[in-house]
Amino acid sequence: MLFTAYVAFAVLLAICMGLEFSACRAKLTGSACTNPAFLRFQLDYYQVYFLALAADWLQGPYLYKLYQHYHFLEGQIAIIYVCGFASSVLFGLVSTSLVDWLGRKKSCILFSLTYSICCLTKLSWDYFVLVVGRILGGLSTALLFSAFEAWYVHEHVERHDFPTEWIPATFSRAAFWNNVIAIGAGVTANFFAEWLGLGPVAPFMVSIPFLMLTGFFAMKNWDENYGKKRALSKTCVDGLKCLLSDRRVLLLGTIQALFESVIYIFIFLWTPVLDPHNPPLGIVFSSFMAASMVGSSLYRIATSKRYHLQPMHILSLSVLMVFFSLFMLTFSTNPGQENPSESFLAFLLIELSCGLYFPAMGFLRRKVIPEKDQVGVMNWFRIPLNLLACLGMLILHDSDYKTGTRNMFTICSVMMVMALLAVVSLFTVVRNNAELRVPSPQGQNELSSPEL
Repeated sequence: MLFTAYVAFAVLLAICMGLEFSACRAKLTGSACTNPAFLRFQLDYYQVYFLALAADWLQGPYLYKLYQHYHFLEGQIAIIYVCGFASSVLFGLVSTSLVDWLGRKKSCILFSLTYSICCLTKLSWDYFVLVVGRILGGLSTALLFSAFEAWYVHEHVERHDFPTEWIPATFSRAAFWNNVIAIGAGVTANFFAEWLGLGPVAPFMVSIPFLMLTGFFAMKNWDENYGKKRALSKTCVDGLKCLLSDRRVLLLGTIQALFESVIYIFIFLWTPVLDPHNPPLGIVFSSFMAASMVGSSLYRIATSKRYHLQPMHILSLSVLMVFFSLFMLTFSTNPGQENPSESFLAFLLIELSCGLYFPAMGFLRRKVIPEKDQVGVMNWFRIPLNLLACLGMLILHDSDYKTGTRNMFTICSVMMVMALLAVVSLFTVVRNNAELRVPSPQGQNELSSPEL
């Protein structure tokens, strides 16, 4: 597995560089961004946001391994993960309202403090302390995915009065660097945990300086802003009405809940499946992130003027690929006949599918769900998503390790069949809906570049 992991990482990294290089060459034909004020503003945002992302990704490769290092059983580790998922549900419901009330800048500083405490709890061997840390991790994740972007959008539009057409340029670049940071974080975590021999707790301690810098630069360089106060009950009620009144929204929510709950279960299972064969977990994690980046690049190529595939088709392909990967895993994790290389390949395909799935799902959500109902609908989407993931963890908790893992992949395969049926139903509903198509090259006008 050691050789396989390094070779896979090198190959995927080369593919990523090739795809991104070709994309950069294509962009050179357009005008470069030359607005100095906008570039300075972007830099202030990226300086804080990228540090926060680095701290978050550093904790990914060795989380399960850390609990295993403390001699907890898989069932006990599953309960810790369940607490994290439950925390994500609860804090995810109120995070937008909390951020708007508390202030986006203060929320980002709060993120750095709570996540630092979460990392410090990893030094403890006490089960209760680790559960509390996981709950704090759920709060921190909710703040990461709500406060930073909300701060940026408000400052971009309200304070600096830049055109709203420039916002996607910032988030597109942030998405690219998020992938790069994730790949680098896996290698960094591997360096401290394995190459230096500091153990699985080391990446969590390395995260703390990044979190402290996140809070420091937010405090130093950012201005405070607040959102409009919205009653959580009204937001949820409006979201539920939208969900029930539009079949497209309901089907999209079904696909998201099934697909992403399977991904959550995969995040839990990849370490116990591969770790007995002694792979470098940080390099394996970086390989996953590189595969996801390849998927994102392939999505951009597929929806470009040259190929002009539609997001609905790519969504269908991503769900089908995950089903095929899970089908592979039901054989490669068969007790007594384990095939770690085949399991690793299946995991890479799942990550590649994620790279295709998330931009396709994001495009369809923006088109189907009205902007005013986005927050409420997403809150309702998260509930079945996290409940399904928690149910999967609890099933593992009550199962024998060897057979439980294989049975879990079988259950996930059934869930993806249900997701495929939902995709077919959605495809039938929106087949003649031009709104859900990427504009044809003939009708597509180039977006103006941010320049004076």
